[in-house]
Amino acid sequence: MMFPCCLYLTLWLLCIGQCRGQGLQFPDSFNGAVGGNVEFALDHPPPPASSEIYLFLWKFGTEIILRFTAGVLEIRPAFRDRVTLDKTTFTLTLMNLTLNDSGIYTLNVDTEKQSYSGQTSLVVYNNVSDTTLTGPGELLVEGKSIANITCDGNGSITSVQWMKDHNPLNPSDSVIFSSDNRLVSIGPMFRSDSGEYQCTLRNPVSFETAKLNLIVNYGPENVLIGGESEVGLGQRVLLSCSATSVPSASFTWKFNGTDTNVTTDKFTIENTNPTNSGDYICTARNHVTDRKVDSQSHPLVVKGGVDGGGGLTTGAIVGIFIGVLVSVVV
Repeated sequence: MMFPCCLYLTLWLLCIGQCRGQGLQFPDSFNGAVGGNVEFALDHPPPPASSEIYLFLWKFGTEIILRFTAGVLEIRPAFRDRVTLDKTTFTLTLMNLTLNDSGIYTLNVDTEKQSYSGQTSLVVYNNVSDTTLTGPGELLVEGKSIANITCDGNGSITSVQWMKDHNPLNPSDSVIFSSDNRLVSIGPMFRSDSGEYQCTLRNPVSFETAKLNLIVNYGPENVLIGGESEVGLGQRVLLSCSATSVPSASFTWKFNGTDTNVTTDKFTIENTNPTNSGDYICTARNHVTDRKVDSQSHPLVVKGGVDGGGGLTTGAIVGIFIGVLVSVVV
């Protein structure tokens, strides 16, 4: 009696081990967008051919979605217009997703010889939309201004990414991010901070990017006068003034310390005479930074000869010739 009992117990345990549910391999989770579709598909081929299957069951949590048994497919009313089923692969397609569809999904398959089960999850997200970047309303001045840039948007947002000129914007002593990464503070600002800033709001099913251009005003610097320093009588002279500045600088001119009426980057003398000799100074002004910078003094010498080389005039030559003739006669 002892031997048959032991044999029976062993066979019973083996049967339990073979007949209990085996695992159906799904991805750990699926992602979906509100209003979109999702397909719950197996990672690996399904168990035996459908001819051996007498029951399979899809559930959402504890709620039955559909049941297939004896060749008859029964879909619960709550899902009737929202699901389709591939009876060969057991793939369930769920349509017109809502946030309430997030949760655990289970598939049970019974065949003549074996039971199978598998489980996965679904997370439904609202699509990201209406992404905007909001920056400072005032003009930015180098070395003085601090810019606060805020990234806003709607939807299910799981990450925020910042870029500047298509390169990652990283934290530093002058670039500080808020705890939720939705605000960045930059300052004091320098000219290198000018450029295009991008913020991307993202979730597993959608993303959206907003852009904002910032201009940091600076200068004027490197104020220089270009032009001739020595000319002859009756010549045309053009002096030009340049400066490094954002926005572009405006200019005024002084001659021998006295203001002129010239307010462009060019100072023109159409017909030189000795009174044009002297020192010229150009002043560059940036109306945003409210800075004024003078150039170095530019000397201009108008010489007596028309060629600018200091030669004798025609009258002087004639006078010398007459003088020489008189001396010969004497």
